[in-house]
Amino acid sequence: MEKRRSGSRGGRLWVGYLLAGGLTVAAYYTTVRTGGPPALRVTLYCLVSASAAAAVLFGCVRNRPRSWLPWVLLGLSQVIYAAADANFYVTHFILADTSFPAVADVLYLSHYPLVVAGLVLLIRRRNAGRDVPSLLDAALLAVVAGMLSWLYLIGPQAEAHSPVLVKVASVAYPMMDLAMFAVAVRLILGRGRRNTAFVLLSTNLLAFFAADSVYVFQQLNQTYAAGNFLDAFWLSGNLALGAAALHPTMARIADPGAAPDRGPGPLRITALCAAALIAPATLLVQYANGAYSSIPVVGCACAILFVLTIARLAGLVSEQRRLAITDGLTGLRTRRFFEAELPAEIARARRAGTPLAVLIADVDHFKSINDRYGHPAGDRVLVEIGRRLRHATRDTDILARYGGEEFALLIRGTGGEEPAVIGERIRRAVADSPIDIDDGHRPIEVTISVGTASFPLHGKTPADLVGAADRALYAAKNRGRDRVVDWPAEEPDSDAGITYLQRIADEVDGWLSTREHGRAVGRWAALVAEELGRSPASVRLAELAGRLHDVGKILIPKEIWEKRGPLTADEWAQVRQHPVYGYRLVLAVPGLGEVADVIRQHHERFDGEGYPDRLAGTAIRFEARILAVCDSWAAMLADRPYQRARTEAEAERELLDGRGSQFDPQVVAAFLGLRARGALGALPRANAAQPG
Repeated sequence: MEKRRSGSRGGRLWVGYLLAGGLTVAAYYTTVRTGGPPALRVTLYCLVSASAAAAVLFGCVRNRPRSWLPWVLLGLSQVIYAAADANFYVTHFILADTSFPAVADVLYLSHYPLVVAGLVLLIRRRNAGRDVPSLLDAALLAVVAGMLSWLYLIGPQAEAHSPVLVKVASVAYPMMDLAMFAVAVRLILGRGRRNTAFVLLSTNLLAFFAADSVYVFQQLNQTYAAGNFLDAFWLSGNLALGAAALHPTMARIADPGAAPDRGPGPLRITALCAAALIAPATLLVQYANGAYSSIPVVGCACAILFVLTIARLAGLVSEQRRLAITDGLTGLRTRRFFEAELPAEIARARRAGTPLAVLIADVDHFKSINDRYGHPAGDRVLVEIGRRLRHATRDTDILARYGGEEFALLIRGTGGEEPAVIGERIRRAVADSPIDIDDGHRPIEVTISVGTASFPLHGKTPADLVGAADRALYAAKNRGRDRVVDWPAEEPDSDAGITYLQRIADEVDGWLSTREHGRAVGRWAALVAEELGRSPASVRLAELAGRLHDVGKILIPKEIWEKRGPLTADEWAQVRQHPVYGYRLVLAVPGLGEVADVIRQHHERFDGEGYPDRLAGTAIRFEARILAVCDSWAAMLADRPYQRARTEAEAERELLDGRGSQFDPQVVAAFLGLRARGALGALPRANAAQPG
């Protein structure tokens, strides 16, 4: 209880500091407006800057930041700054000495290197890796600030007819401010915790930069007077720094960012666009004013900004591509990337006459992990397994998260007994030590089963190769899990498997309707494929895929298919898995890899809004696009527990309305052309079907 009360007082300390500081600033301006005693004015002002130095050092002791050196440097810089304030205001208000430069200027300029060093250390602590996007954004803003500073502050001061020391001091201020601004922007735009202490520290840096820039401008125009509105900026900046150090979150301000940069938000894009447009706008202003000598400087700034903008765009494109092919949880490649690379790698291996290995690994009893420890713990297990697999494979291998708890590995130049050896290595990498789920539980033992296959021994197409590895994985599961199985070169005849799948398809059809479905879809798919001039192989593929397209429904509870009321969200999620289940069942039969692909894709939509992979247009196999039309026609003409049968006229209108969105327009036209000629026939009753 005492510890909690102490923490609460610590949490309120920064608020009390800001309130007391605000009252002190108000009292200072009251003395300025009323012409109060100079000594009181100096005391009030210096009290604020000195209190900020004391607050930073006190915060280091009280909050014990994990990275204490940056805060110590910021505290020492504030000590020097407070000494400079005391010297400046005593000489101005009490001694009436307004000479420039003076001792105060030496102190003011001396505090900048400590600020920059402290900020650089914070940036390094907060950014565990390279953060090129934020670096480019900060460089762009710094270039714009540097150009404006040169045109309106540094250049005029350097060209002014004034003593050397005055000129050096006048130029040093904006130069130091630019250095501070550059690292401050880098800190603000970079990764890391954006807690209250971070916001307060950022406020301090921006307030000082703004006030210092206006101060130099006023000095140039000889309009500066101590006690004007700039003091409010400096005093507020001091208070923000002190409050940042007193806030409890200062202890974690140097912690690295938890997530990588995901692209600039609207506010950052607006700021960067505005900054990039300042340079050409300034060029026009300088040209209109006849200031031709400044045009080369602005032109160089424009060129640098152009290069930085192009580099930023290139980085965005690269980052978006990386995100598109990277699994968000494990950081591995996605299934889509793996499936896109596999055909290219097979073609390369075929040309070079070299082998190629595919390994598929599945986490054993993963559902029980989720059920017992919860899905967050399951996610941590997947992340750790992905990390161990990455360390156990080469950088040149393609490692992907293939499914929920499945991983796939593509290894170039590997065949014979090597895939099994590699599979054993990755199996041991996972099983050798427990995984810490970091949730108050003891580390848990996790194992994987691995199936391997190699080109050209076990398959010569992507589907056949993955199918062989998948069947080997199932064999590993059936033999007790936590083992590696290499698929044999001699595969059994597939006729028995096809016959078995046809029986499953007929059983599923019997659940759903008294009308024939799979057989009719297979016949129609073959007719449409012939109508569209497809090859004999494509026609046979469309027919067999149509015959078997619903086999995956056998793995979904029969009660869902027979339910007459609306399905729940969870039930719909199960229904949408049946193309995947069908794909896996068919893939287990040798030689049916392409049939499995068509079945997986037959619920994809032409506009990309289908499932399970949201493929669109020609990315969907042509046979699957044919199947989508034939399947929909058969489903619409049959009575089902959840819908009444439509008339053929209503079904035709549905197909026409779905052209270009749900269906391929070319397939719809061919299908309806066959119907108009009477080639399709009516949808038969299920009991009219012949066995087979």
